[in-house]
Amino acid sequence: MINNKSLKTAILFRLVIPLLFFVIIDAVLSYFVTTHFVDQAYDRWLLDSVNSLAQEIKINNGQISVELPPAALEMFNWDEQDQTYFKINSSRNLLLAGEAKLPEFSTSGEMDWSQPVFFNARFNAQPVRIASMRMVFSDTDEVVYIHVAETMNKRNAMMVDILLSDLLPQLALVLISGIYLFSGLNRGLQPLHTLAKQIAGRSARDLNPIPETHVFIEVKTLTDTINTLLQQLTDAIETQQRFIANAAHQLRTPLAGLKLQAERALREQDIHAMQPALKQLQTSADRMSHLTSQLLVLAKSEPINHYELHPVDLAELTRQVCIAQVPKALQRDMEISLDNPPASIMILGDEILLTELMTNVLDNAVTYGHQAGNINVKLLDKPAPMLIIEDDGPGIAEAERAKVLERFYRIPGSSGDGCGLGLAIVKEIAELHHADVTLAKSAELGGLLIKVEFSGLVAD
Repeated sequence: MINNKSLKTAILFRLVIPLLFFVIIDAVLSYFVTTHFVDQAYDRWLLDSVNSLAQEIKINNGQISVELPPAALEMFNWDEQDQTYFKINSSRNLLLAGEAKLPEFSTSGEMDWSQPVFFNARFNAQPVRIASMRMVFSDTDEVVYIHVAETMNKRNAMMVDILLSDLLPQLALVLISGIYLFSGLNRGLQPLHTLAKQIAGRSARDLNPIPETHVFIEVKTLTDTINTLLQQLTDAIETQQRFIANAAHQLRTPLAGLKLQAERALREQDIHAMQPALKQLQTSADRMSHLTSQLLVLAKSEPINHYELHPVDLAELTRQVCIAQVPKALQRDMEISLDNPPASIMILGDEILLTELMTNVLDNAVTYGHQAGNINVKLLDKPAPMLIIEDDGPGIAEAERAKVLERFYRIPGSSGDGCGLGLAIVKEIAELHHADVTLAKSAELGGLLIKVEFSGLVAD
């Protein structure tokens, strides 16, 4: 699935949406706070009306009466936005004045009437706010309840005004912040666009590092990664070009020999006279076959290749390689001894490449060891898996040991028809397996000792 999500859009969403969320939370909190204080303000006015009505309650001859002059009644009708209602009744459920159906709070004895009571209700299909107060007269046993109700138009209008005055500036702030963030992101992401244009304008052969001038630290991390990749590609291409050049150079000699011997054989009329040329043809073909095989292994062991490593039994693999080299050793009357632990030694590796590593080391020992000589192969498992192969041949001088691990290097005056790739292959395969290769003089046989220590990829 292709993800075309914009980085700019993602950043904007992560910045603006939290702002909107905070504005919503603030609006909700503001609503409750505003409702509380608006109710407090208008409840005082309702309480003033209740106190005004309380002053009109009189006691005559032990009887409670309400005398409301016209001016007092007009007080409840002067408001153009809201309607006001009142009700005065006694504990005997006698209506003394006002609206008989006006809702009232519970008048049970459990109610605390030490303070006025405020509550919301509905009257005449409209929401109203009601203030109730109880009056006790010492001259009589009767209790009087005063209720004043008012519709909530002014309250609602004031709440809307306060909320809008609080919310609109915040929304404007979010809008301005969003525009500023959008503009800032465009400027901030400009180096990425410039970098993209620089890379898109390059040719496929231009692997020079990307310049890091005027680049932010976050973008510099990206350019460093790209430059590292470009350097790896450059190294890989150089390695391939060097390999192709070396291969062409090494193949040129046996191919020229094949051509020369073929021309020589064609000039001969007698089949017996062709025998030396044909023998040289076979030798050149064998050498070219061996060289081609080693070149292919060398190409496969290049560091640019990646392998999925699997557990390999190093003990069993060593035994099989030794058995495979026995026929060649018998041709020279050589003896191969194997000191192999009985238990398996598991490492992570590529079985084919490890086989080629051991084969090259043993092949060198058989090729350059003394006639009817000895080769000792030891495999240790502690402190780390270690392969040791030593022979009784002429060995390698200390000054030459580092050079023989290079490609196509042959010791001057050395015997055999090798091409200088065997130990180079051993080194590169060992490096792929994070192993160390050491060349030394064999203290036991006097020839060359090669030690390969597998310390980096031990299987569990």
